[in-house]
Amino acid sequence: MDTQESAGPRPDPEGGDFPARRAPGCAGLAELDSAVTECRACPRLVAWREEVARTKRAAFRDWEYWGRPVPGFGPPDASLAVVGLAPAAHGGNRTGRMFTGDASGDILFKALHAVGLASQPTGTHIGDGLELRGVRLAAPVHCAPPQNRPTPRERDACRPWLARELELLGPTLRAVVALGAFGWQALLPVLSDAGYQLPRPRPVFGHGAHVTLADGATGRELHLLGCYHPSQRNTFTGLLTLAMLVEVFRYAADVAGLDRTGLDRTGQDQSGPDQ
Repeated sequence: MDTQESAGPRPDPEGGDFPARRAPGCAGLAELDSAVTECRACPRLVAWREEVARTKRAAFRDWEYWGRPVPGFGPPDASLAVVGLAPAAHGGNRTGRMFTGDASGDILFKALHAVGLASQPTGTHIGDGLELRGVRLAAPVHCAPPQNRPTPRERDACRPWLARELELLGPTLRAVVALGAFGWQALLPVLSDAGYQLPRPRPVFGHGAHVTLADGATGRELHLLGCYHPSQRNTFTGLLTLAMLVEVFRYAADVAGLDRTGLDRTGQDQSGPDQ
């Protein structure tokens, strides 16, 4: 019996307040991830993600698309969270796993692997063997939006999922990387509501930005880092390169206290087979 069942009937997934009512009652990340996949709070996003799943892209016509909200991905004791934008229509909306199956994920997983935070440099589908080490991938919006542009209302409706996800990661979380201005702006109110003391004026997004926040109750520090989003537009124009992304994640791993012992600069394990 989960927390909601013990407290009474579950909220209606079709209701616009479903995230706000359901997320706080999730006792762990497994329950939260399951609840996320049920959500139908935003009619525009529901219609789009399901239409894409029906019509498909020609290259993926043999796929059975996921076509639902995409939950976070990574261990429940992660020290580092990476917050992006939303699933891609033919990426996460197809595969059912965050940042999997699209060009953004291709470069992201290469960078994480190079730093020793991913077991392999590719992520193509659930069950492909990819595991993250000390890192949790999250998003402010869990459904693929038309033109990759969620509305402010959709972002705000989805916010309770991210707030609860970071809260559940709280005991081990030491750093958060925001991929792009959207992720950065979505994070700030979540962190403020969680009790972290934000400077005034509020910190501005930028690639390489680093703000150290203190929990108002405990004084515990959280490192907030900015990084350009690994979108095709940013990588094709050279605004973001693999080397730049690797540099951000190497620094993020260090401030998060993640142990990368035995890993060389390419992320290959140099320890013995039983280490």
